[in-house]
Amino acid sequence: MRATDFQTNLMSMQSNLLNFAYMLTANRDDAYDLLQDTTLKALDNQDKFADNTNFKGWVFTIMRNIFINNYRRASRAATIVDTTDTLFHLNLSQDSGIAAPEGSFTAQEITAAINSFSDEYRVPFSMHVAGYKYNEIAEKMNLPLGTVKSRIFFARKRLQERFSDYR
Repeated sequence: MRATDFQTNLMSMQSNLLNFAYMLTANRDDAYDLLQDTTLKALDNQDKFADNTNFKGWVFTIMRNIFINNYRRASRAATIVDTTDTLFHLNLSQDSGIAAPEGSFTAQEITAAINSFSDEYRVPFSMHVAGYKYNEIAEKMNLPLGTVKSRIFFARKRLQERFSDYR
């Protein structure tokens, strides 16, 4: 494909690319940034485009890959690795709120609320929070899997109702 044809095809797809970028990002400014990054990457890699292939699919794949890479980079940057000797922070996200006094206060309230549940809800919910899988909890408690799932669901629901004013 000639350079002028390549650029013409790329420019004619800008509105479609912008719609796709907006669908991915759900933010107008981020969509425009993604569109610009995609256009530049396509122009930089023009020599890698093989004739007799789907040009539109090639460009949309570039956009999708840029979005995925940016998303992964952002989620890696949002995680703090705890290097303290006591592992106090437990690799929490930066905006977890645990460092603030009110964050630890609400953790105490949540713990108290969980402890106020009857054993049939508290035990499976606590095990689930501790990292057990549904089938492991069902096996340890000698309960059907559906019962365990519903008890955990109802325990979550009760917590959400109790702490709905914190949102």
